[in-house]
Amino acid sequence: MRAPAGLSSAAKREETAGDVYTRTSQAGPRSRRRASPFHSDSSPSASSETDGAARSSASQRPARTLKGRAVAYLSRREYSRAELARKLTPHADESDDVESLLDALERENWLSDSRFAESLVHRRASRVGSARIISELKRHAVGDALVESVGARLRESEFERAQSVWRKKFGAVPQTQAERAKQARFLAMRGFSSATIAKLLKGDADEFGGD
Repeated sequence: MRAPAGLSSAAKREETAGDVYTRTSQAGPRSRRRASPFHSDSSPSASSETDGAARSSASQRPARTLKGRAVAYLSRREYSRAELARKLTPHADESDDVESLLDALERENWLSDSRFAESLVHRRASRVGSARIISELKRHAVGDALVESVGARLRESEFERAQSVWRKKFGAVPQTQAERAKQARFLAMRGFSSATIAKLLKGDADEFGGD
């Protein structure tokens, strides 16, 4: 008996299913999903052990000495003796003698009120008047002789410094009494003397409150 020329639809479905089964069965097992680089295999307990070891290591480090702390401060910027004493006192033990340490730091040239004063002048003189700088030196308990020496030097350049500050802020001579008063207040708040302000604004020193 001759076979039919074409397959029935049911036969075709069976053949297709067979092919699918064959391809699936011949394929190898799927590879495992690659681990994400953000996935950590470490357990919470392992992390805790690591943290504990780090804390233990930190606790075993030698405590910083008071002198080491002082040198670290002075490596960053200049300090006056009084200012450094205030910073060190809270960290001092009963066995620490802060004043003796400060004496040693001065002998070793780590600490110097003179250098502190020079540093302050360098940072502030271009923006403020002598009175402001002298006030800051006194607040840091710098000696009277050093304060007087710095003040005398600053007063020699007071007018030029005031003129520079005034030009940056205003740049024009005041035309009214209100403008003059505004400019005078600004310069006075910056620490310039009334005589300097009067000379700069072409007024009378008494008008701005004599020194």
